[in-house]
Amino acid sequence: MLPRARHEYLLRQLELHGSVVAADVAAELGVAQVTIRRDIVELEEAGLLARVHGGALQLPKAAAKPAAARTLVGVVVPSASSHFPEVIRGMESVSTGLRMRIALGVSQYRQDVERERVARLLELGVQGLVVTPTLTLDDEVEVAQWLESLPVPVVVLERRGQDSRLVRHLDNARTDLVHGTVLAIEHLVELGHKSVGLAVYDRTPTARSLHIGYDDAIARLGLDQAPVRSLPKGEDDPMELMDVLERFLADCLGMGVRAALVHTDHHAARMVEVAHKQRLRVPEDFAIVAYDDEVAEFADVPLTTVTPPRRALGREALRMLAERLRPASEDQRPTLHLRLLPRLTIRESCGAKRVAVRM
Repeated sequence: MLPRARHEYLLRQLELHGSVVAADVAAELGVAQVTIRRDIVELEEAGLLARVHGGALQLPKAAAKPAAARTLVGVVVPSASSHFPEVIRGMESVSTGLRMRIALGVSQYRQDVERERVARLLELGVQGLVVTPTLTLDDEVEVAQWLESLPVPVVVLERRGQDSRLVRHLDNARTDLVHGTVLAIEHLVELGHKSVGLAVYDRTPTARSLHIGYDDAIARLGLDQAPVRSLPKGEDDPMELMDVLERFLADCLGMGVRAALVHTDHHAARMVEVAHKQRLRVPEDFAIVAYDDEVAEFADVPLTTVTPPRRALGREALRMLAERLRPASEDQRPTLHLRLLPRLTIRESCGAKRVAVRM
């Protein structure tokens, strides 16, 4: 397809939908993504669209009718894979009804990129932001101050924050990870286990809450001591992950522990392979519950999981922002904090009879 034809197609899609994703357009036209990205740059230089991370937005038209106007809002998340695509789909499912148009930025878990994305979205004229900030234990106050200084309303997404400053004056929507962990431990105890091991991919913001929930459940239920292990990512060095999981399983068996909660479900699927390699049956000899539910159903033994409410989280976060953008009444709206509870999806790896879900 000639460049002119691609340009016309891009502009037509923008006219119809208000935004385009470069990867989707490339797939539709059967060309490389880099070709579409180059087209978007050329059209931006010609003043015909606004380029954003991963795609483009239609420029506002002076002749557009006010009744047809849609509020442009920005969403900045740390990753375009794993947890967040479903959250974004949840936002998209309610955006039309809220008369909102979403511009997306991805920070790759880098604070410098995150601030660049936010600055770019503000330049494009977004009237509100949903942000999943990149945090360390030492900079929560600084991040909170930055978010509070932004000139538009902000909803913090999927961040708990140890320091109350992060959520004191900012709306917040997140999954209750602690509840999900407790739910998993309680389920294994109900199946007869007196101790439950924990293996966590620690290089995620999720990990801290999982440890808190685990410690709370172990203390409250009076369970016996069990191994707790930090897991590597595994993608760069699969053999390292398998070695760590083998040691974790050996520690569990050595202490008489016959069940474990494993984060993530990718790691839990590998845990099943390790157990089978040692001629152990899952769940008869060793029960596994996974935290997260992306590939769990396709493991060698379908995994029981703590399933986050991703789409619901996206929907509610965008609704919170829409409410914040409405004209204020005489009474100032309070800061809103919303915690959505994960559910337990029962499959085969825990040893329970299969049912739909347990809240």
